[in-house]
Amino acid sequence: MTTTTTPEAATAAPEVDRPDVVDPGTPQDASGQQAPRERRPRRAAALWTSARAGAGSAWSRVAPVLGVVSPLGWSVLLLTAAAWVAGTVLHWEEWAVVAVTATVALLAAVVFVLGRLRYEVTLDVASRRVVVGDRAVGRLLVRNGSPRVMLPAVMELQVGQGMASFPVPRLRPDAEHEEIFAVPTHQRAVIPLGPVRSVRADPLGLLRRELQWTEPEELFVHPRTMPLSGSSTGLLHDLEGRVTPDISDSDVSFHALRDYVPGDDRRHIHWKSTARTGQLMVRQFEETRRSRLAVILSTRSDDYGDPEEFELAVSVCGSLGLQAIREDGGLAVMVQAGRVRGDHRTRLLDDLTRLELSPARTSLADVARAASVSATDASVVAVLVGSTVTPTDLRAAAVRLPVDARLVALRCTPGASVSRGRVADMQVLTLGELADLPHALRRIHD
Repeated sequence: MTTTTTPEAATAAPEVDRPDVVDPGTPQDASGQQAPRERRPRRAAALWTSARAGAGSAWSRVAPVLGVVSPLGWSVLLLTAAAWVAGTVLHWEEWAVVAVTATVALLAAVVFVLGRLRYEVTLDVASRRVVVGDRAVGRLLVRNGSPRVMLPAVMELQVGQGMASFPVPRLRPDAEHEEIFAVPTHQRAVIPLGPVRSVRADPLGLLRRELQWTEPEELFVHPRTMPLSGSSTGLLHDLEGRVTPDISDSDVSFHALRDYVPGDDRRHIHWKSTARTGQLMVRQFEETRRSRLAVILSTRSDDYGDPEEFELAVSVCGSLGLQAIREDGGLAVMVQAGRVRGDHRTRLLDDLTRLELSPARTSLADVARAASVSATDASVVAVLVGSTVTPTDLRAAAVRLPVDARLVALRCTPGASVSRGRVADMQVLTLGELADLPHALRRIHD
């Protein structure tokens, strides 16, 4: 017990017992002593944390149940509650009839969504990578994996931004139901497929129960490409094997002999000169040029008159890139957002399929500057643009590209005839359709 005393005075006064003074607002422990004030915020925080955890646990149990009720169902629930109040409290017989009718409808709706579903759902697509215009066929297989009969249901499959619905009939145990569907592929796109959800709902749409059975997948609709024959790819082959002034220790074009330096490859020792001079001599070579293609594809919407021009540019980019990969040459593809993977045909086409026009501030000259840093060894640079790009824009891009590379601009303008021009050191070719690409490339050497 805490006692309160007064300081000792000069003249001793008789001690008087006084009652304990306790702040009624101060909590006490089990022994009756005042609890420290700093414990109160901790207890409050603990109570708040416990309350939040309890509320979260309760909500996790209630949320799935509430999610079954549709917006129309909530409206009917509110109407039913109001009708019961009006019918029982205000004794309005009409509202009592409404309340009974709505209650019966809600109870009947519950019957349609009750029950445990044990489906085995498989979503298959014949090919996850197709070309624009090719047929993309998929299969949805639903199997009853339970020992009891499954009532009819509806399977919903998300296809891109749309939704496909497939009715599933009554299934006996181990019975299967198959649906074949086709996916539109009239334009280049990455189409999400799935997830597949089963839907059970009442005829009035008051309750709707959804269960997800598969994970989302992607269907790639690759751009059209044009196979390029050897005669049409002279753009690359014309530079293959040309000798450059750079000196190399390993190549095919002999340049001179020099003294051996420790670390040199002994396979390049010229033994006849070594025997004649008495000193080890090694061969030195001139480096020969190898085809390395850099493609700059503008994705800025201001560089194209309409989306068709951009689609043509993407197809031209894919055609040039695939030919470079087939020839085992180096490939670098640059867009406003960065570098596109060009080490494998599938990765190249997948990345090209994801490209979209955007109002980017990065100009064609900025992309050219980035390409000159990223692809310093490019022997050919192809710039793909639309009809709205001016000669000034092309000239600004050309001055930022490697000076020893061959520069070619391909202006994609659907409906135009093949033509050739020049801006500074850059040849400019105009294409009206993808089929013009081989002919346009051959005109570079005319």
